[in-house]
Amino acid sequence: MPEGPHRHEAPGSGRVLTMSTIAFTMMFAVWLMFGILGKPIQAEFGLTDVELSWISAVAVLNGSMWRLPAGMLADRIGGKKVMLFLLVSGAVASFAVSFANSYPMLLVLAFLVGFVGNSFSVGVAWNNAWFTDRRKGFALGLFGAGNVGASVTKFIGPAIIAATAGATYGLGVVGGWRLIPVIYGVLLLAIAVTLFFVTPHADRMPGATKSVAAMLEPLKDIRVWRFSLYYVVVFGAYVALSATLPAYYVDNFGVDLTTAGLLTATFIFPASLLRPVGGWFSDRWGARKAMYGTFFVMLAASGVLMMPNGHIVLYQPDGGRSEVMHYAINLWLFVALVFVIGCAMGIGKAAVYKHIPTYFPENVGSVGGLVGMLGGLGGFFLPPMFAYAKAFTGMANSTFAILFAVTAVSLLWMHLTIHRMLHTQSPHLGDDVEVPATMADARASGTREEIHA
Repeated sequence: MPEGPHRHEAPGSGRVLTMSTIAFTMMFAVWLMFGILGKPIQAEFGLTDVELSWISAVAVLNGSMWRLPAGMLADRIGGKKVMLFLLVSGAVASFAVSFANSYPMLLVLAFLVGFVGNSFSVGVAWNNAWFTDRRKGFALGLFGAGNVGASVTKFIGPAIIAATAGATYGLGVVGGWRLIPVIYGVLLLAIAVTLFFVTPHADRMPGATKSVAAMLEPLKDIRVWRFSLYYVVVFGAYVALSATLPAYYVDNFGVDLTTAGLLTATFIFPASLLRPVGGWFSDRWGARKAMYGTFFVMLAASGVLMMPNGHIVLYQPDGGRSEVMHYAINLWLFVALVFVIGCAMGIGKAAVYKHIPTYFPENVGSVGGLVGMLGGLGGFFLPPMFAYAKAFTGMANSTFAILFAVTAVSLLWMHLTIHRMLHTQSPHLGDDVEVPATMADARASGTREEIHA
């Protein structure tokens, strides 16, 4: 086989992928650290569930709303510069969280910390510039596996909080939950220094000569908005569940915070580490098939999870009554079904981003940024929606009713679009599908006779 740019990746692409993935993993951990820190914070400040949900929500908001300009900026000036800025600014904001002394201050600092969540669209644009189409799906999937950073705090957080509670360190830093943001700030600075020296100094900037208007032009395409809704389902809901599942386990199954963190990790790991598998599957068999599988699996699992615990009461004509069909989901069935949802999300996240370089190869930064932004905003709106739905219905499993509804709408839109597209582009196939076999055979026979005549 001839060797050339279509057979080999550019020198340095491996270092870009490695360091961007490490940076994204750590920034994702910082972005979602309030999922575990939330319970100690709630106890210290006396917050309600709704007030607590807004701490994670504002962090997710700021980590989503700048994804479009961040992706465009990475295309214009290079992903390396933007990634370094996010690492350093995130380190400063994270360190400041440990000194919060009121609920309003926590909201402000959580918002500032959330800025690191925009690293996703930066990394997508950066890796897209360094990899060929042959490996792009896998590379973007592997980078996206940095979502596993959401589990870091779940693993180390409870142990550090318990072991250091009441301790005091230098620079006014105290132990307990306040030590976690300090550790993360130090790690972000260390990664920034390493990334600066390890990755190529001559970066790639595919959008350096494009005007802003040209970069925004593809956003008029309805497909971009459809892909964004898909990403709300597979990423926005992933962010929301990563932030809320620890409290869900504690409140509904009575486990301690350490166990809740470990159980949440059984959702986070497949939802993150299967992303490269989703990229490989999409490269080989197509992103559309991956999306169908993702949506059907999520509907099945969330359909069971949204069923309320209880029983049916039958009233007899004589005034008596009987209770039948008792149902209550146990912890391990719940964990297993959430694990299945995580697996589907891991495949689906890669499949969504496989669509983008396929349909918009010259505008990955802007399109990927918008899809990531709207998907991330789903992670902002969903936690408060979960909290308000629980407060209104009194049922915690209303969380999964919301997930079921959003997934169903996405699947319906995708299927109707594909059906309409196939009918428009291949109307001649309609007869083969809709005409009865006997008529089809007769028509085919008549056609052959005419040909022979």
